[in-house]
Amino acid sequence: MFRLDLGAAAKNCQGISRRSFLQLGVAGMASVGLADWLAAKRASAASTPAKNTSVILIWLDGGPGHMDMYDMKPEAPAEYRGIWQPIRTKVPGFDITELYPKQAKVTDKFSIIRSLHHNNGDHFSAAHLMLTTKHMGVSGANTAQKFPSIGAIVHKEVGPRHPGMPGHVAVPYAMSVGLNPGYFGGHMLGTQHNPFPTGGDPNASHFRVQNLNLAAGLTMHQLEDRRALAQHFDQVKRHLMPVHESTAMDKFSREAFEFITGDRARVAFDISREDPRLRDRYGRNTWGQSALLARRLVEAGCTFVTIHLGGWDHHWNLKVGYEQLLPQVDALTASLFEDLDDRGLLETTLVVLCGEFSRTPKMNDGGNGGPPGSMGTPGRDHWGNAMFCLMGGGGVKGGQIIGSTDALGRVPNSRPVTPSNIHATIYKVLGIDPKLHLLDPTGRPTPVLEDPEPIHELL
Repeated sequence: MFRLDLGAAAKNCQGISRRSFLQLGVAGMASVGLADWLAAKRASAASTPAKNTSVILIWLDGGPGHMDMYDMKPEAPAEYRGIWQPIRTKVPGFDITELYPKQAKVTDKFSIIRSLHHNNGDHFSAAHLMLTTKHMGVSGANTAQKFPSIGAIVHKEVGPRHPGMPGHVAVPYAMSVGLNPGYFGGHMLGTQHNPFPTGGDPNASHFRVQNLNLAAGLTMHQLEDRRALAQHFDQVKRHLMPVHESTAMDKFSREAFEFITGDRARVAFDISREDPRLRDRYGRNTWGQSALLARRLVEAGCTFVTIHLGGWDHHWNLKVGYEQLLPQVDALTASLFEDLDDRGLLETTLVVLCGEFSRTPKMNDGGNGGPPGSMGTPGRDHWGNAMFCLMGGGGVKGGQIIGSTDALGRVPNSRPVTPSNIHATIYKVLGIDPKLHLLDPTGRPTPVLEDPEPIHELL
């Protein structure tokens, strides 16, 4: 058994001292064979070609309904098929809702997975599943994050694509089911892998990102002095750290300094530099301008950018809600694909649009358990048994429909897909091996995905 004694230290939040924590870590690695573990990491890196790709995740927080967007059932009974009709698109057989006329013109640029499912209707558990692929007992009664998000893992493995830019960003903030950063956080990887939030409203006339400028009265010379002092204390901490943690700290410190002192980030976050006509196309609203800002960020060198679009929990008044929200999603999504394509960025930028779950195929009566209509007009409830996910760009084939649901949209009918398969596809696009393992707090290798198979039809 390996033993690494670094002396006494304070206990962590679980009551394990630094000494015993590191003992467990080495023991855990030894139990699987340290040489085998290191060899597997080298083989993984060698078998996965490096790429210069990025991801924009459009997160529809609250649960967007598949039956009213990308998997319509016009032949189903009225209470299932919903309110709107499907329309034909640029790709034959690729029908979507009539509230998405702009996306209908660019369906050759993205694909839809119609058979995604995780069979969970709890907001918190479902969000954790979609963002980490892990259940781990998360629920409305136990909301704590239990595993790092895919964005945090990507940031750890890849970092930013260009010096001076943050690798993991949230516009305008990271939030899942009211938790910030929620299940977008770094968890056991550390808060340094949490997304950097822009804050504010990108549609505001005087939008500014906080923490991009030096503190008042602080000169570059003073900042260099403070950095030197911090590095002195860091030298002491390194003697109490495993080598991989020390290396990670050095890398993060360097990235943070380049971010604060360079001009690249300030320029990228300055959305006022965009052509007003392009801003109009995306939509002069918070959501549209958030998508435009996300494009600016990946263009400048960010690797993983999340756009938060909240307000999708339509148990009632679905008609009013969707007639307000879907045109905004339509404009920003279509404009983003067209804009990326026009700039030669579509092949290196994967766009993903999804939420934590879908809505019930059968519409309710608007009563929410009370008399019909007592809460409002009909809506749909929680449903994780059949969902959608939009994916396009980054080398993913466009114009494809992956899988299907039954005649009433209740469950997958063909080619069932899980959140793990979605994540595996994202990892492949980014040049990360989907069979990646992380070391858990006990030092044991833990797979980031239980099922590392990507959606091969898209690649």
